[in-house]
Amino acid sequence: MTYDVVIIGGSLSGAAAATLLRRERPELRILIVERAPQFTRRVGEATVEVSGYFLGRVLGLMQHLNDQHLVKQGMRFFFANEATTSLADSSEIGPKFNVRLPAWQIDRSVVDEELLRRAAVGETHLRRPAQVTGVKLTPGGEQVVTIRENGATEDIRCRWVVDASGVAALVSRQEGWWQPNTEHPTAAAWGRLRGVKDWDGRELAERHPEWAARCFGARNTATNHLVGDGWWSWWIPLKGGDVSVGVVFDQRLVQFPKGDAPLSARITEFLSRHPVARELLADAEWVEGDTHWRKNLAYSSSQYAGDGCVLVGDAAAFLDPLYSPGMDWLSFTVSSAVKLIVAQQSGEELPPLLAAHNATFSRSYRRWFEAIYQDKYEYLGEYDLMRTAFRMDLGLYYLGIVSQPLKMGPKALLIPPFAPAVSAPVFYFIRTYNRRIAAIARSRRARGVLGRQNSHHHFLFPSFSTSPQDIPSILTTACRWLGLELREGWRSWFIRSKKAPEPTRPLPATIPVPEVSRVG
Repeated sequence: MTYDVVIIGGSLSGAAAATLLRRERPELRILIVERAPQFTRRVGEATVEVSGYFLGRVLGLMQHLNDQHLVKQGMRFFFANEATTSLADSSEIGPKFNVRLPAWQIDRSVVDEELLRRAAVGETHLRRPAQVTGVKLTPGGEQVVTIRENGATEDIRCRWVVDASGVAALVSRQEGWWQPNTEHPTAAAWGRLRGVKDWDGRELAERHPEWAARCFGARNTATNHLVGDGWWSWWIPLKGGDVSVGVVFDQRLVQFPKGDAPLSARITEFLSRHPVARELLADAEWVEGDTHWRKNLAYSSSQYAGDGCVLVGDAAAFLDPLYSPGMDWLSFTVSSAVKLIVAQQSGEELPPLLAAHNATFSRSYRRWFEAIYQDKYEYLGEYDLMRTAFRMDLGLYYLGIVSQPLKMGPKALLIPPFAPAVSAPVFYFIRTYNRRIAAIARSRRARGVLGRQNSHHHFLFPSFSTSPQDIPSILTTACRWLGLELREGWRSWFIRSKKAPEPTRPLPATIPVPEVSRVG
């Protein structure tokens, strides 16, 4: 059988590519090959403003997102030190009011099924469950995709292969393009819980009335983060009451609990070192069989497209779960992949477009990593340092990235972050303050003074918009950074920057650890 496009994987990135291809060229014969008979529950996932725009406005899922998922109310961070005994004592960063632009807390299995159902119509065919066992690429010619379905093997011929296989990264690994990001050795463990305390409920409000009254918006439907030295934890509520909870850590700085105990019990043991987690988990129970573990999260590709093949979403690269960049990356890679295929089908000269595509996404990935994530885990658990970095990270994200599709429409999604030359000064600015704040944290660690402001401080701010009126707030925060440099940053001005230590070490025992009940 012959198709114009074969898409490996039918979840969000694959179904989105099929949707946009059919919209641009309805006559294309498209085949989606999905190995799962139905999508099972995956990690709870938060969109941010760009991916929210892509799902809601570009893919047309706005009503589905509002009906079947929860509207997200920004991001919050909670810190702790030896003086922190409860939620009320924890230093907090987050919005004071509800946010201005739409984003959602989504259950991926639900949204994946909905988009795949919408995509597989007309000349878009679906083979499910079917597994791709190999791909033979012929640049500029006929590609051959081998699939196994109902015990039989079959070769499918096509002009284009879109690899949307997720972290399996089938084509990238097969072709030798896949490359681990050894500069960012993070790992994660996660699962779902029932019975987690409601951040906006009466129980916590009566126990901590001043803390509850401090915020005028909703805390419970935010992506709440508990943070410590070298690690952070997400708490994402889902429709129906379950909460997705995960821990992400730098393996050079943190040692995750080992042993024969179930993974759910080890996550609980780890989190219970944080007083806020102990309070929230008091009556919680893990959903049986729904805990997961993954090491060495970050990777990329040396090539993102060739004449006949293009990578999208996690099949192309992955950075870090912090700030939820994965779905933004999906939005940019899918939009650009569709542009490439439509250009070839329209008879445009492909080599310069391929060269630009590969250079653009290689540069975007590298700069995105260097600006935001490299060394981030050095200071993630420091309230005052994270307050400074987060406000500048968020403000510049709104001004430089979120604003673009609101001004330009979907064509802005053809320009991934930090790729254009005009963004270079912003990239160097973000990379500079990130490096310097990390150096200050390393100096504190060496002097044994981490976490001094992690208790009894709070910073609740108005939400950012895409208006230039927010620039003074960013400049004010930049002045806070310069103040940090004058107060203590000078200690590391003339010291060569050192990488995080190679060996792992136990979590600091500065926070009292009660006996942990084994759950899950």
